[in-house]
Amino acid sequence: MRTALTIAGSDSSGGAGIQADIKTMIANGVYAMSAVTALTAQNTTGVTSILNATDDFLADELDCIFTDIFPDAVKIGMVSEASLIRVIADKLRKYGAKNVVVDPVMVATSGSSLINNEAVRVLSDELFPLATVITPNIPEAEALSGMSIKSKADLTKATEQIQQKYSCSVLCKGGHSLSEDACDDLLLTKDGEVHWFSGEKINNPNTHGTGCTLSSAIASNLAKGYDLSEAIERAKTYISKAISSGLDLGKGSGPINHGFDINGYFTK
Repeated sequence: MRTALTIAGSDSSGGAGIQADIKTMIANGVYAMSAVTALTAQNTTGVTSILNATDDFLADELDCIFTDIFPDAVKIGMVSEASLIRVIADKLRKYGAKNVVVDPVMVATSGSSLINNEAVRVLSDELFPLATVITPNIPEAEALSGMSIKSKADLTKATEQIQQKYSCSVLCKGGHSLSEDACDDLLLTKDGEVHWFSGEKINNPNTHGTGCTLSSAIASNLAKGYDLSEAIERAKTYISKAISSGLDLGKGSGPINHGFDINGYFTK
């Protein structure tokens, strides 16, 4: 069995963070491991508080994983402190981690800020150069490129600027922000290849954890040996079906159904 590691924060409501990552990895056929960067008290309506791991504890988590069950892919999600980001970067370099997917989590679906300005700078300088691909959404792409994104042309330009600045492949997620009936994402690889991934708008307001889920699905498929474009295509199909499943939990933006395709003896 192939293996994948999520380095991210915990979501107490289960829809995002390491909980979403582990569910996604299992649903996509890989063995999931986790290094917790923070505990968050949150639900579908917002984030109440964050308790970060210490640098030493995160380092111990990563050492234990890489020296025993070496991951075939690594997904990195919410890391809110610069010192923790430096720990992750040091360990990825030390162990020669491969298939690294960085989801530059800056703002939760509910609108809550999850990272400070210094951490954004260190994330960009330390982790992006180690990434196989980074997966910013439009607000994150705007922050990283310094430009406003209102059209597919803007998205293309911003993606180009981010790719040139950080020299890694960039998947900019257009979401529903650029079209009322489409959900188109743009991949620009470090080699300059351009791929558009199209999707239809799904009428479901419950999208808590979609960024975590997509990046984890990409990492899972990279771990299984798919190339980057194919891994993204498969991940995008998975998340579309998870949203289409129509799960409705919570009073805010609820979670998607990570286990929509699980129907066996032990689930009955």
